[in-house]
Amino acid sequence: MRWILLVMLCACAAAPPSLTDSTPLEAVSPASERWEELAPGLERRVYTPQGAALMQLVALRIDPARYTFRVHYQPGAALSTAEWEAQLPDAVAFINANFFTDQYQILGLLVADGIVYGQPFTDRGGTFLVENGQPRIFSNLVEQYAGGADQAVQAFPMLVLDGLAAYNNPRASRRPTRRSLIGQDAQGRIVWMATPALGQSLPELSAYLAAADLELTAAFNLDGGGSTLLVVRSPGRDTFRITAFDRVPAVLAIYPLSS
Repeated sequence: MRWILLVMLCACAAAPPSLTDSTPLEAVSPASERWEELAPGLERRVYTPQGAALMQLVALRIDPARYTFRVHYQPGAALSTAEWEAQLPDAVAFINANFFTDQYQILGLLVADGIVYGQPFTDRGGTFLVENGQPRIFSNLVEQYAGGADQAVQAFPMLVLDGLAAYNNPRASRRPTRRSLIGQDAQGRIVWMATPALGQSLPELSAYLAAADLELTAAFNLDGGGSTLLVVRSPGRDTFRITAFDRVPAVLAIYPLSS
């Protein structure tokens, strides 16, 4: 556990931010009661968990019948949010991915366009992967990565499994920090979520995600804190950003499928 705590401090620890440190909440406030269509197959909604007055959880729901997923990785290097935007001009949206060391080497497994990096987790967390164009999420404690993915990212812990809360560690930190996560709902859609400002503790977030109307069947935590990053470009709208405080070496992006 010691190395996990050290890595998380190196990769994503940050002092709790003020609301002005990130994208203005007015861009998505007040919290949406319904999903808002940004483009066909791409929807956004804002959740405000009860009792978490300073928390807004921005959700982006993606239909894999209309979008393809690609992982981008800079081994041993890292980019700011603005640099990733310049690097990925054709991406409709992207979010931060794996935890990483202070040398900007990812932890766990990452597959970018069929190129494999790192070693798969076998004792913690979850995997998002794309095989033959189909995305899915699984727990690394339930299933081991067997190879063959076109794209994959891993992080920890699992937050939702089989529609139920999956993380209730009594020793988990209760300190609020920014969060980012990835999930899959009962219809197979992929859901990215990130907090512009403060977020819940992981046990609280796990319980909330399972109880909310997201219909998530599986979800896991991505690298949060200073690494929390979400950029969404939609036609006829200004680019929406939750800007990372830290530079990050890996992101997961979506692109429109060719018609």
